[in-house]
Amino acid sequence: MFGDLFEEDYSSVSNDHYGKGKKLKTKALEPPAPREFTNLSGIRNQGGTCYLNSLLQTLHFTPEFREALFSLGPEELGSLEDKDKPDAKVRIIPLQLQRLFAQLLLLDQEAASTTDLTDSFGWTSDEEMRQHDVQELNRILFSALETSLVGTSGHDLINRLYHGTIVNQIVCKECKNVSEKQEDFLDLTVAVRNVSGLEDALWNMYVEEEVFDYDNLYHCGTCDRLVKAAKSAKLRKLPPFLTFSLLRFNFDFVKCERYKETSCYTFPLRINLKPFCEQSELDDLEYMYDLFSVIIHKGGCYGGHYHVYIKDVDHLGNWQFQEDKSNPDVNLEDLQNEEIDDPLMILKAVLLQEESNLIPVDQLGQKLLKKIGISWNKKYRKQYGPLRKFLQLHSQIFLLSSDESTVSLLKDCSLQTESDIRRNDQQLLKTLTSEPPGLNDRPSCPHWFDVNDSQVQPIKEEDIEQQFQGKESAYMLFYRKSQLQRPPEARANPRYRVPCHLLNEMDAANIELQIKRAECDSTNNNFELHLHLGPYYHFFNGALHPVVSQTESMWDLTFDKRKTLGDLRQSIFQLLEFWEGDMVLSVAKFVPAGLHVYQTLDGDHLTLCEIEIADGEDIFVWNGVEVGGIQIPAGSDCEPLLLNVLHPATSSEEEQCQQLIDSPYVFPSNAEIGSVFTACAIPDGVILVNSAESVGEESWTTIPKEDLKKTFREQGLRNGSSILIQDSNDGNSLLTKRGKWITSVNEVDWLQVKNLCQLDSEEEQVKISATLNTTYHPSPDATSISDLAEDSCLRPIDRDGKLLCPVPDNYTLKEAELKMGSSLGLCPGKAPTSSQLFLFFAVGSDVQPGMEMEIIVEETISVRDCLKVMLEKSGLSGDAWHLRKMDWCYEAGEALWEEDAALKELMLSSGDTLLLIEGKLPPLGFLKVPIWWYQPRGTLHHWKSHQDQTNCTFSQGGVWRANSIQDAPSDAHAEVSLRYLGDVEISEDATLGELKSQVSLPPAARTLLVIWLLPAMTLPSFSEFSIPSPAFLRAWTVESRRPGRLLRVHYQRLREYKLGQRTEICLEPLQKEENLGPQHVLLRTQMRLPGKRAYALPVDLVWDTARGWTAGSLRHRVADFYSLPVEKIEIAKYLPEKFEWLPVPSWNQQITKRKKKKKQDNLQGAPYHLKDGDTIGIKNLLVEDDDDFSTVRDDIGREKQKAFALGRKKRKPFVCGAATSPLLQRCLPAPVDQKLLSPSTSGASDSTGPTLLLQVLARFLVSARCGHGLRALLCHEQRGRSIAGQASALVTRSVARPPRLARTWPHHRCQPADTLAPTLEPRHHLYTKID
Repeated sequence: MFGDLFEEDYSSVSNDHYGKGKKLKTKALEPPAPREFTNLSGIRNQGGTCYLNSLLQTLHFTPEFREALFSLGPEELGSLEDKDKPDAKVRIIPLQLQRLFAQLLLLDQEAASTTDLTDSFGWTSDEEMRQHDVQELNRILFSALETSLVGTSGHDLINRLYHGTIVNQIVCKECKNVSEKQEDFLDLTVAVRNVSGLEDALWNMYVEEEVFDYDNLYHCGTCDRLVKAAKSAKLRKLPPFLTFSLLRFNFDFVKCERYKETSCYTFPLRINLKPFCEQSELDDLEYMYDLFSVIIHKGGCYGGHYHVYIKDVDHLGNWQFQEDKSNPDVNLEDLQNEEIDDPLMILKAVLLQEESNLIPVDQLGQKLLKKIGISWNKKYRKQYGPLRKFLQLHSQIFLLSSDESTVSLLKDCSLQTESDIRRNDQQLLKTLTSEPPGLNDRPSCPHWFDVNDSQVQPIKEEDIEQQFQGKESAYMLFYRKSQLQRPPEARANPRYRVPCHLLNEMDAANIELQIKRAECDSTNNNFELHLHLGPYYHFFNGALHPVVSQTESMWDLTFDKRKTLGDLRQSIFQLLEFWEGDMVLSVAKFVPAGLHVYQTLDGDHLTLCEIEIADGEDIFVWNGVEVGGIQIPAGSDCEPLLLNVLHPATSSEEEQCQQLIDSPYVFPSNAEIGSVFTACAIPDGVILVNSAESVGEESWTTIPKEDLKKTFREQGLRNGSSILIQDSNDGNSLLTKRGKWITSVNEVDWLQVKNLCQLDSEEEQVKISATLNTTYHPSPDATSISDLAEDSCLRPIDRDGKLLCPVPDNYTLKEAELKMGSSLGLCPGKAPTSSQLFLFFAVGSDVQPGMEMEIIVEETISVRDCLKVMLEKSGLSGDAWHLRKMDWCYEAGEALWEEDAALKELMLSSGDTLLLIEGKLPPLGFLKVPIWWYQPRGTLHHWKSHQDQTNCTFSQGGVWRANSIQDAPSDAHAEVSLRYLGDVEISEDATLGELKSQVSLPPAARTLLVIWLLPAMTLPSFSEFSIPSPAFLRAWTVESRRPGRLLRVHYQRLREYKLGQRTEICLEPLQKEENLGPQHVLLRTQMRLPGKRAYALPVDLVWDTARGWTAGSLRHRVADFYSLPVEKIEIAKYLPEKFEWLPVPSWNQQITKRKKKKKQDNLQGAPYHLKDGDTIGIKNLLVEDDDDFSTVRDDIGREKQKAFALGRKKRKPFVCGAATSPLLQRCLPAPVDQKLLSPSTSGASDSTGPTLLLQVLARFLVSARCGHGLRALLCHEQRGRSIAGQASALVTRSVARPPRLARTWPHHRCQPADTLAPTLEPRHHLYTKID
């Protein structure tokens, strides 16, 4: 059945010891649980290894076997550290058994692991999940041990302890001649069918004789004829340990199926084998054997579970029963009916009756059903939910394990500090070596335990009788000679005869486990508290707000939730040395209005778990009375509510207008609704309420006068609810029918209209009534804006403040897809007709939102004519321009190739944005390709990016340079510079070799396939590059400002590369000719300098991947290239974007006979994604042996990345930085309060300051008489679009114009206006263009 499962595998066994590598199959963050009260360790089941665990526990509790194995030292067995040495002989199976027995004896863990042992057997994970027969395992394990111990002093270990002999005799009745045959055995197989017990089976086998007579005569060699004879068998030699295998499984030849014998089969605790032995002249004590282990099988013949009853010969465990402990406080029998209805009481009672108050969650439900006669789902699930969820919700009573498989009662245990770890470890060693409790009480009573995988429970000797019969019955019996006596020093001493190196290893492992448990215990019981300090807060607008900032007023405190409230108070006292007077701790929560105090924490003797303090709780620290001289209302009854109050505006004559003012107000929850009139300074009126839960259409409900005395909470108002105040004498507000707000038209709502036509006065903003069928027209009725310009249109305004495309005059709101509550702008100019298109356009590809210009053209106009109109409006000249459509991410998309096609034919619609790009489009069949010169550098430097690669903008020398993002980290390992040569128009039918030829030839020798469009600058002479032939050039595509894809085949046409219209190519000069094939990969290799955190200059390496993209193939190629042994190098791929090195594995997986060969790793896949141009670092292990591949530049780069990421998180919202500019202050129409231009400290929205700043900037630019082509743009990282839109509109309206005077200029042609606002912060950029 097992085959070669026990073939010793020297390559797959773990060499990890405790403290390094793989030890236990537990979660990495949680150490294994300590031993239970029995002080014995179980063995974890790997899936189907219960049979192995039962046999190993039996061998472990055979002291003579265990000590004989311990007597073999490293000089005979070798060491696991030497298993990889070619000449070392390491006997892995005995070594792993030694370590396992040492762990079972000394390591303080609930269960040991057999992973290393099964790996030494050569088992796969499939074998670990498959169950086998324990009887066959016993024979094969002994055979494997004998084979492994050959040549050592323990070569006869199995033979000395378990080997016995049987003699079979046939006696002739005529001549009395005896013919005998001797057999060896390690275990005896006895029948179960039709046998009452073990002694009966032995009597049948070794006492009764089989007679040969009549038709079944025996041929006697002496008589030389058939004679009568008698056959019998006797035990000639008895071993010290006798094993009996019970034949429980049989085959029914009638039904043709296997079955298990479950009939009663008795076996004695002590047996006398004298009647069954050949020699019986010795004393009876020589034949007496005591039972010490019973392996039990539960289940049928096709599957089941094994566990073992074991007698603790050395009294290593704590043999103590439930009745020996103190009686639990709660008994199920004493519970009354009303207490059974409480699930907390019943579950506590069930757990108190379990050993150590610990039970699997799945068994808890079964125990509950057994005790009260009804299941959890039927009695409690409807009211309390699932059982596991109920346990989680009552974490102050029940303690679930990390995987939520077991549950126990939470005990009040003292906290363990760092200083207690050493004492606990010493106490552990004392516990392991001391006499277990209860041992002296019953000195003559044998100690039996039920070892069921990880669980070890004490049992009584009479419990063995329950395994005589049934589906759960004895399967193997282990006896030991009664004369085998243990020395006194071995009694209750688990360290007896354990080798010193294993003692030291286990002691170190115990200390490490204790430290890990203390750390884990601290981690699991610590939580975060947010302390809000009263002196740093002030009471404002119904709630608490920080005086300075939230970060300075709130402290984060990590605290142990098992400590008491008094401990927390004392810790806060120690932290706040400045605190004087009483200290009150209250639970606070953030609400939309601010911070509110709820309940005060009392009971310094209670733990934080008992007072139900949650993780992340906000704690307000104050004196319990007032903050800043103001008495603070506390409690949930007076929780502040933030409400939106809409009320009519009051004119200077104290008359109410139809315009509504929407203002936020804060009211206590227990305040009367009528207090709204007082807060809004309105003497009387009618209140309507709209719930915040309403979605879509609004539902206003009037509040009767008799309900004005009710509180906000009683009326059901919440944060965000809206309240509308109407004049009770207003005839336009009909509030009488059914308490609903109705008017003379259906679906009434508001539209907000801004007048953007007024030039000399402030803009006017009103709200007008509208319906879905209201006509979209620029001249509303008298209730809207008066004195409108005749030549005007209505344009929607998006959330960023940008004016959208006008809609034809006669559209309804529904046809215009305009939602209620939208904002409209009344703008100069007529709306486009149905045959016209309204288009946005801008110059260049780097376009910021709000910089677009506008144009109205006929939809039948051609692309060429549209381009001319846009150039004329932009003030540009020349014919070297083309149009591209802007895509959804504000980038230049596909070009409009068909210049004679109409805009309608190209599917352009109103609102689209076109970009004016400099440069003519190439003819059909040609590609316009920017060409760069790629010169790898020998030293490490940063990559440089270009400012506008489409427009060919260069720095000095034609190298890519640009203004990078402030504080952004750059690539510290790039090793190239790109030098711009120019743009070329080349036929798609040209080959890569022809493109290289044109570059290497002088201009006069170039063919008509290539047209050079050189920029307006002096190009370097190609003679200085000295390119002998195209084979000395290597071509790359440019991706993300660096070489990307390698173009490798010279004769392949450019069309086949699918380069596209926006592809750029860089050319790299070579020292020798190169012709790479499709299987070749080009890598940049760098040898690490010994003793330095640096690398030598990069060297190109060509790797042939025809045999696969495996790590082994790459390592051999690198080793051959550098003439180094392959086992003496380490290689790693560099990840420049992370400043990290990814090592390529140097090991080859050893495959055992039963393992299938795994698919080899492909370096093209994750995590390497190896490709052309990647950097490979090489380390020579002959001169340097460490795991570090990084350099100093990598450390700096990672630190810059962290600082950049942290800086982006801490970046503050918009702050007006030009508030104190003297130049701008002179432009103010009147003295302005500096608070309007300074950051707000109240926590409210800071919109007044930026808006006023924009008006100041606009007036300043007008007073400066910037004149023709003025445009201002205020950019910000977070609110760039809205601020830019407001700036564009304000500046446009502030400048005397015809409309064409306000233009947007390309970003790269603007000049920073540093002189205009010298106090602007660095992140606020102001750009102007003055013609």
